[in-house]
Amino acid sequence: MRYEESVIEGRNAVMEAFRSGKTIDRLFILDGCQDGPVKSILREAKKTDCILNFVKKERLDQISETGKHQGVIAYAAAYNYASVDDILKAAEDKGEAPFIIILDGIEDPHNLGAMIRTADQVGAHGIIIPKRRAVGLTATVAKSSAGAINYVPVAKVTNICQTIEELKKKSNMWFAAADMSGGPMQNCNLTGPIGLVIGSEGDGVSRLVKETCDFTVSIPMKGNIDSLNASVAMAVISYEIFRQRNYL
Repeated sequence: MRYEESVIEGRNAVMEAFRSGKTIDRLFILDGCQDGPVKSILREAKKTDCILNFVKKERLDQISETGKHQGVIAYAAAYNYASVDDILKAAEDKGEAPFIIILDGIEDPHNLGAMIRTADQVGAHGIIIPKRRAVGLTATVAKSSAGAINYVPVAKVTNICQTIEELKKKSNMWFAAADMSGGPMQNCNLTGPIGLVIGSEGDGVSRLVKETCDFTVSIPMKGNIDSLNASVAMAVISYEIFRQRNYL
């Protein structure tokens, strides 16, 4: 299957994309432009989760593929996002306790694609990513998932901490943050309704998100460096969750 992340340029084309219901991840608009068509585009954008970026003409010229952007460029997602409720329903439909993976600031599209692929294999019911400071469902992500994006719902939320708190109340979930200071994963109870939080490639799980989680979990390691690639760490802990949920 071929996935295309659309780069949409020009006022009419961008407006039509919004009106047709296409999922727009990011919108770049010429800073200071206040004419009627641009105001109409902004009204449509503010009805969605689209990230607005007001930039100088030089930036628009740099990212433009046609040279005819008219002060407006939009990036449409290669795949539609799910909602958090969709993820919970996927667990309910299977008669299973929810198993959700939350990614705190993953910016590498290949990592996100690999994580979606792993999520499918370990039986996770979905992935949650933040609206800002993280890669979205780009064409590279879709391709890197090797088709798993068709089976693993991905939801995008404004506030990860708030989402975790809501899931605790709604589904009695426990949340484990991957962190080197945590307890060895094999000694942690990872059964039942659970969420695994994986941090960014450089900074790990942010302090506020970590404090919102119920406990931290680590991977036993014996080597000269003290960390793994984010997608590898997610895979290792996810398979421990899979093992405990299915074979203990």
